[in-house]
Amino acid sequence: MTSTIEQTAETPVRIQVTTLTMTAPPKQSLPMPVNIQTAIMRVPDIPLPFYRFLYLQVGRRWQWVERLRMSEDELSTLLHDERNCVSVLYVNGAPAGFFETRKLDDDTVELSHFGLFERALGLGLGKWFLLQALYATWALSPKTVTVETNTLDHPRALQLYQQFGFSPVATREAEQCPLSEAELHAVVNSF
Repeated sequence: MTSTIEQTAETPVRIQVTTLTMTAPPKQSLPMPVNIQTAIMRVPDIPLPFYRFLYLQVGRRWQWVERLRMSEDELSTLLHDERNCVSVLYVNGAPAGFFETRKLDDDTVELSHFGLFERALGLGLGKWFLLQALYATWALSPKTVTVETNTLDHPRALQLYQQFGFSPVATREAEQCPLSEAELHAVVNSF
């Protein structure tokens, strides 16, 4: 199946995108959250329905749409490229978040996606999970790690990235078209 989810006319939302870079591994250390069992597992050959499930669970409230609008062929090519890596956070045995990295060149790795499921919020996992994602990213031996955030992301995302050693290097204006009900229905039915 190679079809792209059909988009209906939705009013675009204006956003500000901030690009940040980090040139040294984090120096922080945080204890593992208590009274919960956690595991982070890399998924080298992630099934597309599972990826879309993760992406929707994390990104729905932040209006992540790009990967949901990709055709299966486009998404498969991107996800199964050896430069791309998806890792899933499990809490008490169930998926609770994920992060994704992409090696842009020999010196640069992008933390392209990071987030928690709504059910995992408030458990004290956010900072700890970001630190684990950064450790995994720096294990790839880059000279620079990049990340982008925008005004639709969590209100403290920019502050959190800066707290962990990222510095803003550029901002730009963009437009984001929210998922239509028809698109959302098609995504959910693809699981």
